[in-house]
Formats: sequence, structure tokens, C-alpha cells
Amino acid sequence: MAMLLPHIPTHQRRLLPDRRLSGPTPWIIAILMMLTLLSAATGLALSQSANQLGEAIAGRVTVQITTANPAKRAEQAHIFQQQAAKTPFVLHSRMVAPSELQATLGQWFGSEGEADPALKALPLPALVDLDLAEGDRSAQLAQLGKLVHGIADNARIIAHAEWLGPVERLIRSLTWVSVLMVVLITAASAAVVIMTARAALNTHFATIEMLHMIGATDQQISRLFQHRIAIDTAYGIALGSVGAALILLVIRWQWSGISSGLASTATIGAGGWLLLLALPLLAIALAAVTARQTLLAALKKMI
Repeated sequence: MAMLLPHIPTHQRRLLPDRRLSGPTPWIIAILMMLTLLSAATGLALSQSANQLGEAIAGRVTVQITTANPAKRAEQAHIFQQQAAKTPFVLHSRMVAPSELQATLGQWFGSEGEADPALKALPLPALVDLDLAEGDRSAQLAQLGKLVHGIADNARIIAHAEWLGPVERLIRSLTWVSVLMVVLITAASAAVVIMTARAALNTHFATIEMLHMIGATDQQISRLFQHRIAIDTAYGIALGSVGAALILLVIRWQWSGISSGLASTATIGAGGWLLLLALPLLAIALAAVTARQTLLAALKKMI
């Protein structure tokens, strides 16, 4: 009997309905695909932000000198900066200008920064920024402590990793949450394809029995249903991808106005955009494989 039907011609696919977007499956797939791309984009942006923040704070140290006498305070900061620059593990040292500190404070107080008489009257500390080489941070900080305390007893060393480290860890945690969301949504999409395949077989049970009787194999029958499911899934993935692309373009346009601060580091990058472009293709391949395996397993139980 199997020889009577070596293959099923393309025109016989009319045994199945050929209406585009006829059921809920394409719309469900579209929503899930859009959520997948948005979650993936969020994870990529957060990962980039965490990496840049980690690199920025890894070896950054600020030394604060709070001597009451302004002239002596500035002198102590200058001496320390010169001596720290000669230390082998200090890559770069820079004195923070009082005007820069006043301008920063002015942003918080809503004033004009260094032009504000009230800010000029504040006893601002002298700050020295240092970039340290890789190595034993504890030993480096201890050596810097001895150096600066020999110049100013009331000096304070602030390691940026101590107070920005929790922020970096939070961002990385949110990155993993985004990855988990992508995995869960992908699993949900596969479940939708499985349910769609089983529902299609149950709906056309009589047709399947007839095809079996005239010699059609499970592989031939599965191709009929796989073609229909692949089309519906591809439509859904295309719709979801277009929706996600529009949302990401709007967000990118709004984000382009942010040029400073932690938010400016949340970018996707060229590699991230390529990954986002590849996700719909991977989704189509996953849906095709899932549908085929589900159909073959269900057809074996019908025999």
C-alpha cells in the first residue's frame, strides 16, 4: 500500500484549511515573539551597562582631604597627588578642580555651580582621583593609606567598588532575570506550537485515517500539517518582530538624548543587534522542529 502513494503532491495540501492568520496561534506567537525580543534587548543593554560600570569602578579610588585651612588642604592634596603618581600600581592620578566639584554640587542644589556665592562659601574637601592597576586591592589601599595619612591625618580613601559594587551586582541580577524571561517565553512558544499541532491532528482525524488507508506514511502526513503550522508560526514571528523593532527604535531615539550618567552605558551594540536579528530565525527553526517531533509522536499513537 505504501507504494501507491510515494509522495503527497503540493496541491493535496488543500485537505487542510489555507487561511492566513485564521486562528489564535499566529497572534499568540506574535505577542510571545515581541516579548522575547524586548526581554533579550533589555538583557543585552543591562549586561553592557554592568560591564562598563565594572570596568570603571574596578580600580578607581578617590582620596578626600578635609583639612580646615583651604591653602594647606590644597597643598596637601598636591603633594599627595605627586607622590601617588610615582607609586608603581597607580596608573593615573588627577586632582579634582574646585570648580568641577562646585559645578557637580550645583546640579543637585539647582544653582549655577562655581558662580554661586553660597557654594563658594562651603568648605569643600580636596579630591584626588586615582586609577589603580590590577592586583591585590587590599595591599594597594593599605599602601595608599600609609602614604596619604603621612601627609594629612584626616584624609579618607574611598574605593568606588565599595559603594557602586552593589549597583553593579543589581544590574547583573536584572540581566539574569531578562535571560530567564527569554527562556520562559521561548518555552511558552514551544508549548503553543505543541498544542496547535495536537489540535490540528484531532480536528482532521478522519482525513488522517483516510490517508493512512491509502498508504501515506507518518512522515508524509506530518509534512502537510507542518507546512500549515510553519506558515502560521512564521506570520506570528514576523508580526512580533516588527512590533518589537518599532518599540526598540522609539526607545533608541529617546535614549539618544542621554549622554551622561549610568543610563548612557545601557546600549546594545552591533553584536547585540545581530543577535536580536537572529532570534526570529532561530524561533522559526525551533517551531518547525517542535511541530515535526510533536506530529510524528502523535501520529504513531494513532496507528
